[in-house]
Amino acid sequence: MSKESIRVAISMGDFNGIGVEVVLKALSNPKMTEICTPCIYGSSKVISFYKKMLNLNDMHLNIVKSAAQIQTRKLNLIACWEEETPITPGTPSEAAGAYAFKALEAAVRDVKNGEMDVLVTAPLDKSTVNTKDRPFNGHTEYLAESDGATRHMMLLVCDELRVGLVTGHVPLKEVASKINKEVIMDAIAMLHDTLKSDFGLTKPRIAVLGLNPHAGDQGLLGDEETKYILPAVKDAVGVGIYAFGPYPADGFFGSDEFKKFDAVLAMYHDQGLVPFKLLGFEDGVNYTAGLSFVRTSPDHGTAYAIAGQGTAIEASLRNAIYLAIDLHRRRKQISENSEKPLRFSAMRRERFRMDF
Repeated sequence: MSKESIRVAISMGDFNGIGVEVVLKALSNPKMTEICTPCIYGSSKVISFYKKMLNLNDMHLNIVKSAAQIQTRKLNLIACWEEETPITPGTPSEAAGAYAFKALEAAVRDVKNGEMDVLVTAPLDKSTVNTKDRPFNGHTEYLAESDGATRHMMLLVCDELRVGLVTGHVPLKEVASKINKEVIMDAIAMLHDTLKSDFGLTKPRIAVLGLNPHAGDQGLLGDEETKYILPAVKDAVGVGIYAFGPYPADGFFGSDEFKKFDAVLAMYHDQGLVPFKLLGFEDGVNYTAGLSFVRTSPDHGTAYAIAGQGTAIEASLRNAIYLAIDLHRRRKQISENSEKPLRFSAMRRERFRMDF
């Protein structure tokens, strides 16, 4: 058993979706508390509702009001609200969105204050969280703004594939106007740095996708590849980054070319997430690169269509916890190594004699 028990803050997400279900299923394995100290941010009443639905009545949680009261290597719940809330699985509601945001806010605060080590977010519904007084485009953008991160990236991770995005949650019609050589070069550099610092790869190979069909077909179907993407790739190579492309997305994934690379950089959301979810829908993880703290989430949404049926698969949420722990430990090890580098000792010259 590891001496350190990493404190994992888990925001409840939308309680009308599958978030609470997959969280409880993932944490129901007793071995989870052997490797970390999980802490759900949400409501004891909501937890009780889903425990009963899932027949997890023997599952005990230490219910507290602050992170200072959590018990190490136990399941914990920080009660972010006490009032009754209408729980209607499968039905979006403004109330569920408001409470999801409340839980997220509390979890982010504790992680940023150092009371928790990593953040894992269960899925919420952006449309119910977003209001005129509370603009919300998604976890990634909210967390980057909260953290003051000038550079951040949505990075999807599974056993077979890592995909980073140049543009995230933006309408498709706006993608072309948001990319240029500098933006793409910065994304390549950030993906490269993340693969080295967070994933421990010394010389990561990065494939860069084109924007247009057939990667522009030499300008016939668009000139973003020749004007922006290819020059950015060349600049990246010039500073020692192993970047390749641009590749036509369809042929690149259809021919399994992606297996030759450590990560793929997609120009927009669905270009990267469609092939990723075909490969790792049930067990993939969403990682927000560029934050001062580690944040992961499952790679799926609220899945209202199956909410409340007890059929949701928890593998992605469980892997999100595992990845958050691994990344935290790697960051900590790198930080400790940089603070205490190996002492340099001058080599002593030796005299050698050769006898024949």
